[in-house]
Amino acid sequence: MDLYSLVKTVHILSSTVLFGTGIGIAFFFLMGMRSGEPAAAWFAARTTTIADMIFTFTAGVIQPLSGFMLIDLAGFDPSERWLIAAYVLYVVALACWLPVVRLQIRIRDMWRAKLDGDAIDDTLLERRIRTWFMLGWPAFGALVAVFWLMVAKPA
Repeated sequence: MDLYSLVKTVHILSSTVLFGTGIGIAFFFLMGMRSGEPAAAWFAARTTTIADMIFTFTAGVIQPLSGFMLIDLAGFDPSERWLIAAYVLYVVALACWLPVVRLQIRIRDMWRAKLDGDAIDDTLLERRIRTWFMLGWPAFGALVAVFWLMVAKPA
């Protein structure tokens, strides 16, 4: 296998992990929050936070590294419009993901406190969950658009 094929395989696999774990984490987290059970919600928040750090973060680092390697190996001009659009969309996804992780940690900690019998601000918890949910949509849309750009490579 030549270097280009190897890097392209890594890039495709990491994009699959990034996108797939994003959807999976969102589903698991949301189902935990909607369960009505503090223990289930805490478990979901704790598990998704760990999964984000292991899978999403790792794939999110590999993506631009392998992407820039592919641009170089394929001889693309890094300033082509479709690539610039991909960079911007990737930054949009990152800009949504960073506060999402912070929110997951705060939500996790609130559920832990509730399990420990501490009083929590339920309104704040709900607001954080709604904000977490809303930030997922532009990240999802941005990554779908990046997939399209990588496949179509429009002029």
